[in-house]
Order: sequence, then structure tokens, then C-alpha cells
Amino acid sequence: MWRDKLSRFGLIALATDLTIEGDAARLLPEGCRLHVTRIAFDNPTTAENLRKTGPRLRAAAGLLVPGVELKGIGFACTSASAVLGPKVQEEIGDRAPVTTPAGAALRGFAALGVKRVALMTPYMQEASDLVGDYFAAHGMDVVSRHAMGYADDRDMALLPPEEVIRFALDSDHSDAEALFMSCTALPAVSVIEDIEAELGKPVLSSNQALFWSMLDIARIPARGLGQLFKVRTW
Repeated sequence: MWRDKLSRFGLIALATDLTIEGDAARLLPEGCRLHVTRIAFDNPTTAENLRKTGPRLRAAAGLLVPGVELKGIGFACTSASAVLGPKVQEEIGDRAPVTTPAGAALRGFAALGVKRVALMTPYMQEASDLVGDYFAAHGMDVVSRHAMGYADDRDMALLPPEEVIRFALDSDHSDAEALFMSCTALPAVSVIEDIEAELGKPVLSSNQALFWSMLDIARIPARGLGQLFKVRTW
């Protein structure tokens, strides 16, 4: 049998996510391949609708190139992963290391030595607090929370770069050691370094943290956008 020379990753995305594959193409290095499947998602982004994603994960994971070795599996929803917590791992199983944006953000904060964070989300305030409360429950000091007020992730995905930058700058706090921009649908990866230059501190986004963590767990060196991609845990 031929030896597979590629490092393959699986990703479970929401049916409505317009952003994740494009960000993956920016962040995964040569020699990696991403295999994506999707699950149904019912907008608006509420705790009830986010919880509904949990029972859909097991079947979706089974569709990720069966019988092929994967270096990791990502679940591409920040707020759902904050709501579901360890249930994400339980539903997907142990085929490969499982990474979520919320968990990856915590891993990134630790790698950067960050304890105090400002939170920016495109969500309604209810969904924003789900992420903020998740961080707080895992030992982070969330010094500020700013929500843009969108209920549908398709609207979030179509925000222009200048609007993302403007709201990110408005969401910072002088006590924060880093800014986190939540939501895998948010088109934030391309403007991370512009925001870091303005703020003079690390800026993390859901997709940046997700793919950095998946690569770091697999011990695959990579160059990406933002200060986070300059650190490794191995």
C-alpha cells in the first residue's frame, strides 16, 4: 500500500458558515489537507439552537474520509463549543485529537501567557456571554465584552474588513493582555495583523486559534497570521 505523504485533518462546519474554508487555505501549510463535512444549523444564534448541534456531530464525524488517518478533527463553531463543552469530544469520539475554537483559544492564551482578555463577538449579547462565561469558567479574566448584535451567521460572514477592524479596536480594554474575536463565520483572519499593529498586543480569532491549535497538537510547524502563530507548545 502507498504511504500517504499528506497530513490530513477533518473539520465539521456549520451548514451556514461562509468563511471557514477560506481561512483554512490561508493558515494550513503545504503538505496538509483539510476534509470538511457540515451539519445543519438553525439560525438565529441562540443557546437553544447551539445545543442542537451536539447530537449531529457523531454522524458528521463518521463522514470524514472513513478509514483514513487524520491528524486532528476540528468542530468549527465557537459559541456551540462553549455551550457543549466536553460533549463535543464525547460525540466525535477518539479517532483523532478533537479541537474546538473555544478550547483552542484557551490553549492559545496559555501559550502566549495571557490571563486577561477583551472579548469581541458579532453575536447578540446572549451568545456573546456564552463565550465570555466559558472563558471565565476556565480561569480567564474577561475584562470586557462587546457584541455587534447580529443573529444570523451569514450576515456576520459578509461584514466588510473595515467594520471588523473598527469594532475590534472599540472592543479593546486597557487592562486586556489580548483581544479575542469570536465566531468562525467572522472574516477576521485577514485583518488580525492590522489590529495587532494598532493595539500593540496579541489578537486571536476563532479560526486562527482553531487551526493553530490543530497544527500545534500534531506538531506540524506552520507560519500564519498574528502573534499566536509565532509560538509553539512543543
